[in-house]
Amino acid sequence: MKFFHTADWHLGKLIQNVYMTEDQRYILDQFMRDIEEERPDAVVIAGDLYDRAVPPTEAVGLLDRTLQRIVLELATPVIAISGNHDSPSRLNFGSGLMKAAGLHMAGEFDPSTGPVVLRDADGPVHFHLVPFADPAAVRLALRDETIRSYDGAMAAIADRIRGAMDPEARHVLVGHAFVTPRGESEPNTSDSERPLSIGGTEHVSAAHFRGFHYTALGHLHQAHFVGSETVRYAGSPLKYSISEERHQKGYLIVQMDGTGGVSVEKRALVPRRDMRTVTGYIEEIERQAPSEDYIYVRLLDEQPVLSPMERVRSVYPNAMHVERELAMQQVAASSEEGIAPGGKAGMDMLTLFRAFYLEAKGGEASDETERLFLAALRDIEKEEDERHVAGTADDDGVRAV
Repeated sequence: MKFFHTADWHLGKLIQNVYMTEDQRYILDQFMRDIEEERPDAVVIAGDLYDRAVPPTEAVGLLDRTLQRIVLELATPVIAISGNHDSPSRLNFGSGLMKAAGLHMAGEFDPSTGPVVLRDADGPVHFHLVPFADPAAVRLALRDETIRSYDGAMAAIADRIRGAMDPEARHVLVGHAFVTPRGESEPNTSDSERPLSIGGTEHVSAAHFRGFHYTALGHLHQAHFVGSETVRYAGSPLKYSISEERHQKGYLIVQMDGTGGVSVEKRALVPRRDMRTVTGYIEEIERQAPSEDYIYVRLLDEQPVLSPMERVRSVYPNAMHVERELAMQQVAASSEEGIAPGGKAGMDMLTLFRAFYLEAKGGEASDETERLFLAALRDIEKEEDERHVAGTADDDGVRAV
């Protein structure tokens, strides 16, 4: 049996005030062309179809058209679960009616639901759907008061599935979790994926997936396997933050033989626009070849640059962020030295004022002009402090000290 493993579409994603819907449409059109050419037996989507519980209308329409194309026009079954960004009840709506058409959607965790069974020439393959659910929901559904963590919840779910497995079938678990080799804490490689919980209790051990011929996971945005090559993340189909700049995006083609042995091929998807970092001096950047990519700029200029985004966008119209390398180094150094965030505010503002004065007047500000600027800055800070103190007065008129 051959199936495509994908996850973390995050339809409706907003990055730096830019909706990614058209980029997502472009990449999903590419994905559907691959389905049409490869003719897989199924498509598995391991959670986070949407980026938020209440997605924008355009995202809903895009998912509707995509599933209609895959399931109805290409006659390819889709097996999907909800992720931590999705609304389980919304994805669950109408799932019973859609099964007959070939869309198997598990929004809410329900232990009474059996596997999705597909068949090939070698017999049945059971897909066990485990949508994202917090430990409290799993504890209530399984009536097991010992479940207190994501790891404990997945252990209980996997044990329950294994206890009812058909030994003659091949078995695939579809889940959405933060899986590490032994359930140990590991950093996420993407800033765009929010944590499932606070304090490291979100991690799940890969050992719980023993006995499954393949485990199709979603949640982490970089494609990789965990512990075993049969426990895999497909990753997201697009870069959703600059922290994913070096990720190779795409999906996985899984081939399963009659004994349950699997081979996995990573298939790349080419985005409409790449997301990457450009580092250099502003004058160098202004001389570079124009590009439509999503650009994050790190300026090497030691002096502040006036209107940096406008100047950068003359070359990179889709630039998303501009920062000064020196400023970032100063912030990092201040943090390491324990300097309060506002400790160097006066000096930073003076440097900015000097650069502004030089560009506006064509010459350097005199010492007297700089003294007047700093005096005005101190007056503003004093007024802000007085307003803050006044705002802390309680109902009896006693001010906080």
